[in-house]
Amino acid sequence: MSTQHVQRMSRLMAKTLREDPADAETLSHRLLVRAGYVRRSSAGVWTWLPLGKRVLDNVSRVVREEMDAIGAQEVLLPALLPKEPYEVSGRWSEYGDLLFRLKDRKGADYLLGPTHEEIFTLVVKDQCTSYKDLPVMLYQIQTKYRDEARPRSGVLRGREFQMKDSYSFDVSDEGLEESYRLHREAYVRIFERLGLDHRIVSAVSGAMGGSASEEFLAPAEAGEDTFVDCPSCDYAANTEAVIFALAPAAVSAEHPALEEVDTPDTPTIETLAAHLGVPASATLKNLLVKVDGEITAVGVPGDREVDLGKLGEHLAPAVVELVTAEDFEGRPDLVRGYVGPQGLEKVRYLADPRVAPGTSWVTGANRADTHARNVVCGRDFEVDRYLDVVVVEPGDPCPSCGAGLKLDRAIEIGHIFQLGRKYADAFGLDVLGREGKPVRVTMGSYGIGVSRAVAALAEQTADERGLCWPAAVAPADVHVVAAGKAVPLALAEEAATALAAAGLRVLLDDRPGLSPGVKLTDAELIGVPWILVAGRRSADGIVELQHRASGTREELPMAEALARLTP
Repeated sequence: MSTQHVQRMSRLMAKTLREDPADAETLSHRLLVRAGYVRRSSAGVWTWLPLGKRVLDNVSRVVREEMDAIGAQEVLLPALLPKEPYEVSGRWSEYGDLLFRLKDRKGADYLLGPTHEEIFTLVVKDQCTSYKDLPVMLYQIQTKYRDEARPRSGVLRGREFQMKDSYSFDVSDEGLEESYRLHREAYVRIFERLGLDHRIVSAVSGAMGGSASEEFLAPAEAGEDTFVDCPSCDYAANTEAVIFALAPAAVSAEHPALEEVDTPDTPTIETLAAHLGVPASATLKNLLVKVDGEITAVGVPGDREVDLGKLGEHLAPAVVELVTAEDFEGRPDLVRGYVGPQGLEKVRYLADPRVAPGTSWVTGANRADTHARNVVCGRDFEVDRYLDVVVVEPGDPCPSCGAGLKLDRAIEIGHIFQLGRKYADAFGLDVLGREGKPVRVTMGSYGIGVSRAVAALAEQTADERGLCWPAAVAPADVHVVAAGKAVPLALAEEAATALAAAGLRVLLDDRPGLSPGVKLTDAELIGVPWILVAGRRSADGIVELQHRASGTREELPMAEALARLTP
């Protein structure tokens, strides 16, 4: 093993902080700043300092090794991209405000790449002309850009971030399934090597397009994703991907006739239920939205909420937005707070499967201060389309086994898609097949948030003392602390030199003028797997060896300590 360089903290650009940054919202944000790994450059844009760059590079190395192991080839595409390919795919408009758009001096439109499906497709179209050139898997580790409205949580949700995106190109659906399997298995190995606790969950494809889709989630309190997990079987899914199979109720002729009742000052489900003395689940909530500008009503039971993310996924690529006060102007049939599905004019009615034929509801009567009861689906109103759009709640039945689901928070660290032929169709990506005829190529897309994985690891492994990196990604293997002058410093120097000669990456705290307490506090904050302290017993050749994750400490002769640390 080759000799490593000893990184002296007296020369290291890593200023630690005693207090949390004022704007820090998450554990990883606080600790990565305090420990000197990153510094904020602007909103959602971060500078990676030497310690942080080491961790980022270590994550990239693991990702790169596993991508190479499945036969993927690394390339590097530009981050500055022309508008035209994204217009062809439709994503120039679909991405909306998330795209960073700019013009060159001649007025030509460009964007900063959020993902590169279009450009990879064009590269393969240029390079591959025959079925003999496929399958091929290409990947890059590159800076991506998204104009987040509210960048937050440090490097977890930034406007600029490091990402590995790879793409597979096959001539058959069976080939795509194999490429997908290879990536899925590689992702499992990557996250296991990184030391990330993760779950694989069913997901939706969003603006990426495609069919089969799975997310790799790292459970953490700071996570912005909510996923469901069944304690009785292996079912797990992003909440937006949960689909409940509910049996429709049978139409009954026994329901009383529709009856309108005065309900003054009851524009909400809570006030209505209290006024009539009925449970919220007996009421029908009707949310008005605009779908590509057209007013549409969405009906769900009154005790449930509409998941706008789910609704948007069901109706994509149409744009879904809530109605405003102006939308009610000139529409006397739409009475805010008192909308009911019966008698609606020129309004498409979507509903959750729970609003099944034969079910009876209390709902708005389309007149102010008035509601109607005994409003029966299939008798008094019709549903144009059923969509599973309610927010999933703890205890909802598992779609697989029926047991009650539980909800957890997580950080999305990877996402894999079977894109199919969406982009190949858009760009005419064909190759000459075995029969001498053009064959349309099918694609897969696979992403890993490299910089996000760093934050996810910090969230999962940190403790009350600071960061606590797994060995595979840590900025060093051993943090040697000279807890004193003269003899302790000389012993620390000797230990650091020996460890580096054995091939270990060493961080040596040789900073003058700092107390042993400050140095030890910084060592725990920085979070290297092992801490070796040359302190009060240095004259006897005795050092303290601390395992950062477990907190165990032991005093022993330096030769024995070095033997334990060296492979």
